[in-house]
Amino acid sequence: MPALPVVSFSKDARASRGGLYTGGAQHSSRPLLVAITGGSGSGKTWLAAKLQELLGPGAVRLSLDDFYKDRSHLPPARRQTLNFDRPNAIDWPALEEVLRDLLNSRRATVPQYDFKSHARLSRSRTLNPGPVILVEGLWLLRRLSIRRLFPIRIFLHCPVRTRLRRRLQRDLRARSRTRDSVLSQFRQTVEPMHKKYVAPQIRWANLVLRSDVRSSEVQKIAALIKQRLAAA
Repeated sequence: MPALPVVSFSKDARASRGGLYTGGAQHSSRPLLVAITGGSGSGKTWLAAKLQELLGPGAVRLSLDDFYKDRSHLPPARRQTLNFDRPNAIDWPALEEVLRDLLNSRRATVPQYDFKSHARLSRSRTLNPGPVILVEGLWLLRRLSIRRLFPIRIFLHCPVRTRLRRRLQRDLRARSRTRDSVLSQFRQTVEPMHKKYVAPQIRWANLVLRSDVRSSEVQKIAALIKQRLAAA
């Protein structure tokens, strides 16, 4: 599938005003949240990093991956049998608490999750609120209470072969997985759960990127955010 241009912001996204800030100018006390969602391997983390780079120090990042439920109370063998590709694997109240703290310009305590042990680490990190908060994750648009916090909602629509290739590269390198285990999980849970829970979220996005995202498209998104900054 050839790369398509960036889809324009819908009317409701253009009408929503947020406290965007990339320099020393005065900004709204209420930060603006940007949701970046899509399937595993669709490029969410990459896009968040590129936008943060273009927007400067006024943009901070948060990942839904940090909010997987702690499974340390379960035997290691039992943890391996859990389906981590369903939305109920996430500690949603903890995520909403962090987002609301940031929206109210309060420092937030963010948990840290270890994918190798499927357990929450004893240490956490403190996230200072920024005028732009980039949040990336698989299911950010499914829950109304979470979705309504994001005036800008980006969905990455990426072919399954590309997503599988990227997931293999990531899990073999960073999560100490075997090729067979990654392929088995992708076929048995990742892709079926993608079709059921991830893909339908495109209906709630107000900005859609298709196939491989080009640098020019990322620059257009950053420019749109900066335009909102100028108008704030």
